[in-house]
Amino acid sequence: MSVEEAADILKRGGIVAIPTETVYGLAADACNEEAVLRVFAAKNRPASNPLICHLPDAQSIERYALSMPSWVERFWPGPLTVLLEHRGNLAPSVTAGSSFCAFRVPDHPLTQKLLRLVNSPLCAPSANTSGRVSPVNAHMVKSDLGQRIDGILDGGPCSVGVESTIVQPAGENTAYILRPGGVSREDLQ
Repeated sequence: MSVEEAADILKRGGIVAIPTETVYGLAADACNEEAVLRVFAAKNRPASNPLICHLPDAQSIERYALSMPSWVERFWPGPLTVLLEHRGNLAPSVTAGSSFCAFRVPDHPLTQKLLRLVNSPLCAPSANTSGRVSPVNAHMVKSDLGQRIDGILDGGPCSVGVESTIVQPAGENTAYILRPGGVSREDLQ
């Protein structure tokens, strides 16, 4: 499927597997509650497990997060996810009722183009049934979720191949690592 076809499906409330540099994600419009619930159902994911929101650039985050430490921009686009207080304008299921949301700017050209075409944040947890290995190519997605989703945007194999690092800032110069991943502790220091 083309980027334009994927964007059209997402704008209409569909769910599409998308490539990132880390793993393939199962994307939906993060402002569309029905679409977000389809992601949970397709993955068989507990509703209490919040989702990561993908944005095209650091400037876009101002529409959805209350604030962001300046150092985060050095890692974006890239495999870093940052837990920030949100403005309340995302679908409630994305955050599982929390006042925090995880945000990331992926470093993949097709997904960057897709985010700009959709013009809305995309929630995109890994494109696999919960508990299974995260997919690093389109074939893995098709084998696992093929019949439960609306399409796959094939961007080739993922260059990093492990999930993003998730951090929670604690002030301007401190962050807690909640999940190790594509950005190392040393890089963050």
